[in-house]
Amino acid sequence: MHRKIWEWCFICQALYERGMLENGRKGLGFAVGREPLAALFASLGCTVVATDLDLESAQKPGANWVATGEHAAGMEALNELGLCDEESFRRNVSFRAVNMNCIPGDLEGFDFCWSSCAFEHLGSIENGKQFIYNMVKCLKPGGFAVHTTEYNVSSNEATMDYLPSVLFRKCDFEEMTENLRRRGCSIDIDFTLGDGEADRFVDSPPYKHNPHLKFLFNGYVSTSMSLIIQKELAQKEK
Repeated sequence: MHRKIWEWCFICQALYERGMLENGRKGLGFAVGREPLAALFASLGCTVVATDLDLESAQKPGANWVATGEHAAGMEALNELGLCDEESFRRNVSFRAVNMNCIPGDLEGFDFCWSSCAFEHLGSIENGKQFIYNMVKCLKPGGFAVHTTEYNVSSNEATMDYLPSVLFRKCDFEEMTENLRRRGCSIDIDFTLGDGEADRFVDSPPYKHNPHLKFLFNGYVSTSMSLIIQKELAQKEK
């Protein structure tokens, strides 16, 4: 029972329930690293543009994703588990270096987009919020975005900000929800923390316990949160 597995499964299930994982759908993945989702979606007939930081940026001190094995420098890293046959993978998946703080304007017209535990690594809580607002422009009207991130469940005031990893509070998600709805989007979000034995357990460094659904990080108890966002059918960009 690990929150990373939950995030991947949640993203897949949310997109599946909304008819996004079908032949001919077009998806955009942010900061995909070495996750298996791009290959899985391609195996279902989706055309996928997978993105990650350029190699130089990914090696910078403070967030060296290359050293931790969490960076994808190209196509080779995206189908390591063989979830998609090679011919379909080459036909359906392409890779681009993209900084989530500066999304290229030509990345648009997608049926869906996703990221798994990524937008908390953009330098600040405000940068993470701006990514969520900006990525809506990548979607077709009516398209869906599913993003997971880290949720500070121990405080709605004190938190981690202006660091390589930040922790979003309930008030931050509420602000994002309000601003997205003001832009014409709909959003599904659930703050329920669960009360089972696994939900009550808080893992601590070096994080080798099972379950790992909630964890202690720099004095804060955190867990994973997901946002499901739909762009308005007749969206006016703002």
